[in-house]
Amino acid sequence: MAEFRIELRLLREGDEGVLSNVDPDVFDNPVDPQWTAEFFADPRHHIIVALDGDLVVGMCTSFHYVHPDKPPQMFINELGVAGSHRRRGIGRSLVEAMLAHARTLGCTEAWLGTEEDNVPARRLYEGTIAPGELFYLYELEFAKPGLPAKQEERITTE
Repeated sequence: MAEFRIELRLLREGDEGVLSNVDPDVFDNPVDPQWTAEFFADPRHHIIVALDGDLVVGMCTSFHYVHPDKPPQMFINELGVAGSHRRRGIGRSLVEAMLAHARTLGCTEAWLGTEEDNVPARRLYEGTIAPGELFYLYELEFAKPGLPAKQEERITTE
């Protein structure tokens, strides 16, 4: 049996090239150089990747933020693991690594969410973070191809 070795790496500005070799299951869309540059230029954006050799087989993205009345908090935005590498603990390791990173930034709280029917993610988060709680999310899309002109006008002028 082949040895299974995955490296977790916190990427920083200058590490953009690591994202040039990504399993297509990891992100929702192909990595875009423009958005990658913007992501890395903002010090509040964070990404930890799982590498199998030089292939990115998993990622966890987050950002930390502050409020006028609260210390820094971390929002874990996305977690993705290639289908070929699931059920090996990579997702759990990525979340745990991001939580550890949040602590180094002085974050006092971290949060994330998933869809109600995403049972594997819910099991992971409930086993890694805490029991889930009911949360309502309202998603607003602004610049989406095919958006009716009247709705586009309402979004941009109101």
